[in-house]
Amino acid sequence: MKQLHQSVHESIGTVMMDQELFRKCVGSNIVLLTQAFRKKFIIPDFETFASSINQLYYNAQLQDGGQVADYIPQLAKFSPDSWGVSLCTADGQRYSVGDTTVPFCLQSCVKPLEYAIAVHEAGSEAVHRYVGKEPSGLKFNKLSLNEDDKPHNPMVNAGAIVTSSLVKPGAKKAERFDYVMEFVKRMAGREYVGFSNATFQSERETGDRNYAIGYYLKEKKCFPEGVDMMAALDFYFQLCSIEVTCESGSVMAATLANGGICPITGERVLSSEAVRNTLSLMHSCGMYDFSGQFAFHVGLPAKSGVSGAVLLVVPNIMGLMCWSPPLDRLGNSVRGIHFCQELVSLFNFHNYDNLRHFAKKLDPRRQAGDDRNKSVVDLMFAAYSGDVTALRSFPYILIYYCIINQINTVMDEDKRTDSQYTFLILNLPLPLILTSETKLRFIYVRLTFNLCYFVKNQFEYICESRSYNIKLRCLILCR
Repeated sequence: MKQLHQSVHESIGTVMMDQELFRKCVGSNIVLLTQAFRKKFIIPDFETFASSINQLYYNAQLQDGGQVADYIPQLAKFSPDSWGVSLCTADGQRYSVGDTTVPFCLQSCVKPLEYAIAVHEAGSEAVHRYVGKEPSGLKFNKLSLNEDDKPHNPMVNAGAIVTSSLVKPGAKKAERFDYVMEFVKRMAGREYVGFSNATFQSERETGDRNYAIGYYLKEKKCFPEGVDMMAALDFYFQLCSIEVTCESGSVMAATLANGGICPITGERVLSSEAVRNTLSLMHSCGMYDFSGQFAFHVGLPAKSGVSGAVLLVVPNIMGLMCWSPPLDRLGNSVRGIHFCQELVSLFNFHNYDNLRHFAKKLDPRRQAGDDRNKSVVDLMFAAYSGDVTALRSFPYILIYYCIINQINTVMDEDKRTDSQYTFLILNLPLPLILTSETKLRFIYVRLTFNLCYFVKNQFEYICESRSYNIKLRCLILCR
């Protein structure tokens, strides 16, 4: 690909490549290209889907409520007009609109990631010895534990601080941070992942509430034995200060949507267990005090952060990262929440949307030809039963009545074999005037050919082969 980029850069006119360069470029991406040409992606008509996302983006941009978080000084510096949305599907389709290359801190969006890493490393049982699984029903930074004196879940501050102490325990501070950074970079497909030291210092200087939570956890002996509470807090502040863009964040979300396999690199980053448990907790606890409302209206795993980020996962389909700094009273991005709600109102992505009997919502996973194929089948049944009224309800399909009396074959007498006949049906009859049921009868033509090539790309036909008899049902549909 570097050679291809160099060719593009050096070329004045049309970009040319030799056969060897083409082979190198295509060879490693042959599966991806084959899927593209055959429209076998998860979202086959991606252009139309992207156009809908574009419209949802501009609708959400009109939302002008909310306030930029200012209790962390560095966050208050972002413009309230910033607004970006990026998505990445589980098979690598990408779309971005708005301010999607501007770095911002993950803040609380790092909580599901650190939990996933901890479960991947130690397993669910080990992690949940120290942290619960239930929604707290309280503010995310509340000094509160469950009846077992454990943090309610890993998505509130107390749970995230304890979870951070479970990642690479016993290692040096620098090693632990590098370990998580490497994990996050792999989840992001090696796209932009940075660190804001200024935000980290702001967190340390203004994090009185988190220090109070830390001491409360220490008093209640919530940390594993031997853990330094101040080191755990510092590590938590560091993780919240990790920077991403909407584009790299969408790949991280897509890795969760894809069962822990990064759709960009194809690398397995997280175990299936870690992903499943993470998505479960994101669904029930990921949106602060709005988690129940979000699960009800949107029905998808998500995590928000006070930087204005919303990490949204559509399992097995795609991941999205929305970013807009103005927050509502619960600490969620105003535009981000609006976008997610509108997305599920337009598409049947809600976990409990019925995929078989839907009328008002769109399903971008459906092949473009599904409706056309259904129409063809309906038309055939109507013709078979002689239902003229039903046939007249297909205004975009011309129906041809085909009476075949003779088929001329073109063959080489010297090389002819029973299995090597080729014939062309060249002249199609005039349109059927749908006035008489008697004209809807099928005309069967008995042919003694084993192999038949019907060359007329613009027509659909139905043929049924039994032994050496090919029965052509002479109802030919013109597209």
